[in-house]
Amino acid sequence: MADESDGGFVGPSIGEFVPEGLLFVGTPFELNRVMLIRLLVVAALVLWLWIGTRNMKLVPTRGQAALEYMLGFVRNSIVFDTLGEKEGKRFLPILMTFFFLIIGMNLTGIFPGLQIASTAVIGLPLILAVVAYVMFVYAGFRRHGFGYLKNALIIPGVPWPLHILLIPLEFLSTFILRPITLALRLLMNMVAGHMLLVLCFTATNFFFFTVLAGGNLIGLLGIGTFAFGIAFTVLELFVAVLQAYVFTILTAIYIQMSLADGH
Repeated sequence: MADESDGGFVGPSIGEFVPEGLLFVGTPFELNRVMLIRLLVVAALVLWLWIGTRNMKLVPTRGQAALEYMLGFVRNSIVFDTLGEKEGKRFLPILMTFFFLIIGMNLTGIFPGLQIASTAVIGLPLILAVVAYVMFVYAGFRRHGFGYLKNALIIPGVPWPLHILLIPLEFLSTFILRPITLALRLLMNMVAGHMLLVLCFTATNFFFFTVLAGGNLIGLLGIGTFAFGIAFTVLELFVAVLQAYVFTILTAIYIQMSLADGH
């Protein structure tokens, strides 16, 4: 890979996920580009929900109908279908927040000028996974007390000698791997999407404005890299929504499993 100083192509690097501070540098409140994007997304979501719900009408407008459909989808298709209406109402606010917050943070990866998914940096996926972990563990202990550990770790009908092997595996699966896989699934999908988009559009810029501008017809390859960039942008839009759905419904499933009486 050539150096930038000689006009060569330079692909994306992991350094893009660790940007330099922009505000309050050197203080505990330092904000970099990713943190500013996160604050922007939160503000945009609050504004959108406030505008969409401040003047609800019996005959909804198109905007109100779209908002009601999205809220109803999360409530009915994700939360109530998984947890039931009674338990679903208890966890609905957090699960609803998960869904829309993750979508908002994911979509910043395809917005011009932002161009990085806020969930592509480990901090946010990790915090969301910890909140999900606390929720399903809390749900289990509140429903069953310390019997939750028996329900989670002991598989009925299995010969007791096998429990020496199975209990550590169940503990690892339930209390260690669940939050880790929640965080890593979201993180790595958004990192991969960002790297693909940056690669395609950086290559397009290189072919058009360096190679083709220099009179080399190989620069026409930029048409192909641009087309791939558009295709990957559409795919990234789908992945952004899918990952919000997967994270939210898995959290709901983990809560439901904690509330259940046993394996």
